[in-house]
Amino acid sequence: MVDITPFANRLAKNFKHLAKWAKRQPTEAWRVYDKDIPQFPFAVDIYGTRVHLQEYDTGWQMEDTEYHAWIAAVLDTIASVTGCARDGISLKTRRRQKGLDQYEKVGQFGNNFVVTEQGEKFWVNLDDYLDTGLFLDHRNTRRRVRDEAAGKRFLNLFAYTGSFTVYAAAGGAVASETVDLSNTYQDWSRRNFILNGLDLEQHQLVRDDVFQYLEDAAYHGKAFDLIVMDPPSFSNSKKMMEVLDVQRDQARLVDGAMRLLKPDGVLYFSNNLRSFTLDAALAARYRIRDISASSVPEDFRNKKIHQCWQVRHQEA
Repeated sequence: MVDITPFANRLAKNFKHLAKWAKRQPTEAWRVYDKDIPQFPFAVDIYGTRVHLQEYDTGWQMEDTEYHAWIAAVLDTIASVTGCARDGISLKTRRRQKGLDQYEKVGQFGNNFVVTEQGEKFWVNLDDYLDTGLFLDHRNTRRRVRDEAAGKRFLNLFAYTGSFTVYAAAGGAVASETVDLSNTYQDWSRRNFILNGLDLEQHQLVRDDVFQYLEDAAYHGKAFDLIVMDPPSFSNSKKMMEVLDVQRDQARLVDGAMRLLKPDGVLYFSNNLRSFTLDAALAARYRIRDISASSVPEDFRNKKIHQCWQVRHQEA
């Protein structure tokens, strides 16, 4: 049996510091442990009174009896340190079984609930999807958008559950369009908008392929003051007109967004591809500043979880 003491000590130390930090934000959704110790390859995220626990596949092999005892000890430790009920911990684990990565779920409570982040409210779900509905590593950029949104027209591309739009509206954006191809995420965004009192005529949901949207929006002369674009690293969804590869397609995406950006506007472009490198041609066409160092929140030990750039027109 692996000694659980190093994990327990590190988790307790992190929790003591970060719980106070989160309260000052104020936010109920934050990361308390981020694969700090290699022998315990987990990400532990607090969501209100619940915990989202992800085990990362290291390729290690354990006998089932030993593995289940190890996981049980980890769960007991998290419950003890955080005060979360044992069955309020949702575990997602990738163990190699018959050549496939499979996810196990142990959470027993209702699937959808609300958490507050920096004063804004969001529906989250820890059990039914790979992701929870709120990318915690983009918290700082969401705050930046809220700070800059007053009086502006905002565009949210690859919008997921619309959290950037909620922040933009809270900051005083006069209008917005929130673009995603998924019916599930568009419905999730709608529920987040209603939760935060957004006017659905002023803040419009657009179900569309982003490549197609960029072409159509340019044709119709749409213009925005503030744009956020956070594409997936790769997508071959059958709903999309073509395969998306963010490394290959970055110039097409950024150029398309910049055609919609007003002369003095700002685009925030980010992605989570570890190996991503920015196309030098983009740096020649636009004024680009890498803001990754300030966009990754304090509670993330992994400072390379995403990259983020602020993009402006040269003539601005």
